Amino acid sequence: MKIEFLRPAALELIDAVEYYNDQLQGLGDQFFVEFETGIDLVRKFPKAWQLIGTNTRRFIMKRFPYMILFIYEKDGIIITAVAHQHRHPDSYMREK
Repeated sequence: MKIEFLRPAALELIDAVEYYNDQLQGLGDQFFVEFETGIDLVRKFPKAWQLIGTNTRRFIMKRFPYMILFIYEKDGIIITAVAHQHRHPDSYMREK
């Protein structure tokens, strides 16, 4: 299944990895591994995650306070945000 990132989501992912690596060397890499694990689960079970908008679903990461927001379509998945859970929803809720 095809995975596509909206540009803001890709930038959020890069920022989070860099932030965690700045905090402790290798921690950002661990964040990215957990992110990839989440993407694999989303790819396998795209309808399993909570619907939080008209088309947007949410996967909550276990170790880090982040969530992956995505839209599932027949031809693939669009990652709309990689959002810190303590941010206001207006900063990451954008429907396609």
